[in-house]
Amino acid sequence: MNTIKELYAYRQMIVSLVKKDLRGRYKGSVLGFLWTFINPLLQLVVYTVVFSYILKANIDRYYLYLFVALIPWIFFSSSITVGASSVVAQKDLIKKIYFPRMVIPISYVTSCFVNMLLCFIVIFAVIIVTGVGINFAALLTLPIIMGVEYVMALGMALLTSAVTVYFRDLEHILGILSMMWMYMTPIMYDKSIVPDRLMPFFNLNPMTHVIECYRTVLYNKAMPDLSTLFFASGLGVAFLIIGCLVFNKLQRHFAEEL
Repeated sequence: MNTIKELYAYRQMIVSLVKKDLRGRYKGSVLGFLWTFINPLLQLVVYTVVFSYILKANIDRYYLYLFVALIPWIFFSSSITVGASSVVAQKDLIKKIYFPRMVIPISYVTSCFVNMLLCFIVIFAVIIVTGVGINFAALLTLPIIMGVEYVMALGMALLTSAVTVYFRDLEHILGILSMMWMYMTPIMYDKSIVPDRLMPFFNLNPMTHVIECYRTVLYNKAMPDLSTLFFASGLGVAFLIIGCLVFNKLQRHFAEEL
């Protein structure tokens, strides 16, 4: 409770850091903030060409099937890989003034989350233009799914950003692990092709359940399975608790290590 109260007292600092990150993300580039939409669109084009015409995924409206999963994955992956170095990147600030160190990963993950919300504008535009349609009742569950993913991403960012201060190689290892994690998550393929003997291990992947929920709402236009949503929520809370405990334990010596 003390941590929550302290973070609330520094809420304006979190807002300021989020704005700073969003403004500086593409500072100096010609297209500027448009890269927020161009990056995922270019990835979408590449994966769609590969899996629609070369590897033959045989999935109806594959562009939408992929897009509604790819955008959430980019948010989650960025929160972990780049978020891991967020504390190290603010070492000068940490050494100069006191503030809850947890503010740094929280502000970075929130910035990535805002970026994802902006990309969802493109998703809804594609849905409307192509005439796929929207189930408005199912759409009401979308904020819950986003909230579950945010909690999960924040927990991972807290954990990795704290450990990276002491073990700098983790930042590079996470890039490889993130790539492996992406291919173990049903983003570019359907879950049905996974062999039955591997399914129990496959279901341990928390992002499997999150991606399935996004796809059920936006692609299948149906209500997500409550058991899947509850399981993902439980994993998200577990990630957050572990991340907070580890961060609080390790933050005591951040200044000395940095």
